[in-house]
Amino acid sequence: MLEVKNVVEQGYNKIANDYYTHRDLNKFNTELESFSKLLPSNGKVLDVGAGAGIPTAKYLVNRGFDVTGIDISETMINLAKKNVPSANFIKMDINNITLPINSFDGLVSVYTLFHIPRDNHQKIFNNFNELLKPNGLMMINIGVSESEGFSNFFGVRMFWSNYSPKKTLDFVKKAGFSILFEGILIRGGEHQYWIFAKKTNK
Repeated sequence: MLEVKNVVEQGYNKIANDYYTHRDLNKFNTELESFSKLLPSNGKVLDVGAGAGIPTAKYLVNRGFDVTGIDISETMINLAKKNVPSANFIKMDINNITLPINSFDGLVSVYTLFHIPRDNHQKIFNNFNELLKPNGLMMINIGVSESEGFSNFFGVRMFWSNYSPKKTLDFVKKAGFSILFEGILIRGGEHQYWIFAKKTNK
């Protein structure tokens, strides 16, 4: 587990700037807009795996939300603070989020969960549920096929881990969410499995 954490953290520290120069920053604006419309005005949103703060945190701040972003990469966090100065960014591990429970109206975690060992995913979804207020909303995505291992990514070693969409959906339901939308979407030429869900337990 420590090796995986170090690979992901050090990898993104090295590639942070290059990664964003090659990324389509508008490819999931439709999903961000749909999520925004479900949230209460001026609501508090947690961006898990915030990266450099764009596009997610910036998009949500521009729509009046109070955004807190966390990321394992110090380089990404420093970029995020420059890119979205009105949001709050904290260096923090998704596997050990130390923020107050029942404190967020919404939680977003996109292009992040597939860097976390899949055996941890149920625990993470359970924690996401605890962080949200009653009826809080969650938007996540993950890969579409079962796999786990390392590969070259922007010239660095990177870790990837996925269960099938069905198993991910089961995890989300088991964590205490009702499903508003789930399905495979193609964004920027990539296939990802997306879920919009609402916290149903107290």
